[in-house]
Amino acid sequence: MPAYFALATSVGLLAALDTWLFFGPLEATFVAGLVWVSFIAWGCHFHSGGGTKGMTTAIVCMSFGALVGMVSVMFANNVLGGLDASVGLGIAVGLGAAVICLASKIPLLATIPASVYGFASIAGPMVLRGDAPEAAILPTVGAIVIGAVFGIASEYLANALTKKEPASAATAEAA
Repeated sequence: MPAYFALATSVGLLAALDTWLFFGPLEATFVAGLVWVSFIAWGCHFHSGGGTKGMTTAIVCMSFGALVGMVSVMFANNVLGGLDASVGLGIAVGLGAAVICLASKIPLLATIPASVYGFASIAGPMVLRGDAPEAAILPTVGAIVIGAVFGIASEYLANALTKKEPASAATAEAA
């Protein structure tokens, strides 16, 4: 099948599976309901070039961003707790964003957008589930890993479904 349809088929089938996992078998686990984090990591995999590099970038940078987000909220709640909540949180988020940019000097953390995706992703379990920052980190990282794995799996499946052009007779004879 053409690559365009192979990718659509692969992503569509695996998106259904990913969603079912988060709201089915994983519903009673620490990653329950965090399918959107998985989808962000999945997109990050492709945004970061796909393959092993894309998967690694999604996992490492997004996890780093989530960790920075966790520390930022803890900093806002504790060190800046005496300030108006919106001011304290604003300062902490600004500092966290600066840390992400500064850390991009390290080659493994060079993809700033991927780190920002993780920074934003950790807010979900804190806001929607009421998780404390330190309780939100492992579910967020778990969903990131699942999403990055779905990213590379969808890429491999799409490649397997893509119609390969038969080698020409001349190419076959030369081999």
